[in-house]
Amino acid sequence: MSTSVYEPVIGLETHVQLETKSKMFCACSAAYAGAEPNTHVCPVCLGMPGVLPVINRRAVEFTLLSGLALNCEVPDASKFDRKNYPYPDLLKGYQISQYDLPFTVNGWLTIDVDGGPHRVGIIRAHLEEDTAKLIHKRENGASHTLMDANRSGVPLLEIVSAPDIRSPTAARAYVQKLRLIVQTLGVSTGNMEEGALRCDVNISIRPAGSEPLGVKVEIKNLNSARSVQRALEYEIDRQTRAIEGGQQVIQETRGWDEDRGVTVSQRTKEQAHDYRYFPEPDLPPVFLSPDWIDGLRQQMAELPDARRERYQREFGLSHYDAVQLTSALGVGTFFEQAVALYARPKVTANWIQGELFRVLRERDTDIQELPLTPEHLVELLVLIDDGTISQAIAKQVFDDVATSGRSPRTIVAERGLAQISDATELERMVAEAIAANPQAAADVRAGKAPALGFLTGQVMKATRGKANPAVVNQILKRLLDTA
Repeated sequence: MSTSVYEPVIGLETHVQLETKSKMFCACSAAYAGAEPNTHVCPVCLGMPGVLPVINRRAVEFTLLSGLALNCEVPDASKFDRKNYPYPDLLKGYQISQYDLPFTVNGWLTIDVDGGPHRVGIIRAHLEEDTAKLIHKRENGASHTLMDANRSGVPLLEIVSAPDIRSPTAARAYVQKLRLIVQTLGVSTGNMEEGALRCDVNISIRPAGSEPLGVKVEIKNLNSARSVQRALEYEIDRQTRAIEGGQQVIQETRGWDEDRGVTVSQRTKEQAHDYRYFPEPDLPPVFLSPDWIDGLRQQMAELPDARRERYQREFGLSHYDAVQLTSALGVGTFFEQAVALYARPKVTANWIQGELFRVLRERDTDIQELPLTPEHLVELLVLIDDGTISQAIAKQVFDDVATSGRSPRTIVAERGLAQISDATELERMVAEAIAANPQAAADVRAGKAPALGFLTGQVMKATRGKANPAVVNQILKRLLDTA
């Protein structure tokens, strides 16, 4: 039986650490990365008896901004609740979270799947506090666990999607889009490797075209969009093989083993946990006035979808080009700054999608980490336009600039890369290429176009790419037509 007989049903729970200066309910610094364990703590985030939490207003605003960006509804009032469960990293024995009155509900997010838009519902985006971090170690044959409370109490935005995703690639696109939105808003770094954005994935499969849901499996420990896709691909295959082999899929929580590329059973989950939610008695309700919400809406940066539409409208770019240029933080800004200096949007877009994206992939980095600037790219494009260098040489210079941050014009001068356009010099080289390749010359005279390209390539090879190909072509045609 083919796996296409089955349809995956996927939903994601995404936790986003908010980039506030202080923690959610106390004044401790939330910038704990790299700090010594248990140094960003106080009686509040350590869960000491008798202490009182105070709501971080900026964290609430960041949550509301995110909800608005996700097209969510904002109620008139919200409240915090206690989510009770015993676990070592939860120092109070409960987590301050939200249950029946979250800050934002009923939204949606659009992703591009298979070249077209697909809408994913957002059930809720609510605010809670992060837990401490458990560090499991094995030394001298014995296992033990350490706890670092620096993360305890950091503001955490939980975004719960509807089960509207139907493929691993769509799930990856959802995570990437969500990460881009929170980065654009400035509410989070979105750095998955550092735990600033963490995903749990719920996946089940069912016969294609059927309505009832299959048995749900939750996958944890996903620290990149790529891991989300790989884990889902593995799990869909695992569940399909189990069903086709006459076995039952068990409702459970599984972890993703990145090195082995497999999901691993962690614990069975026969029924939903009873967290015994009740209103947090130490915190008042939060009333959300229309004026406050409107003020936040005015603060919102231009979101990726709006920027994409503007690029198509203002610069005449295709949908594909506009999506690519708005797919990562900083790329759109780089493009706009370049176009402000060089009024050829399509040429600029092609170089960004071609050479710039290639360098970013090869070096596994972000555009902000490169010394290359929009001014560098424009200078390079002008050198091509005025005939100083060829396209091939320009790509070599681009790599140098992306590494050194030096001026393209300086690099061209120092390395002697300026294009040879002198007709007398090129005519001598073209004559040598014709003499060395008589059959190709005869083919050109016989009207065989590929032979002309071959001879041009020979001249380019002899000049190490520095000959002006347009001038070479003109000379070739003239000499061969008159020979």
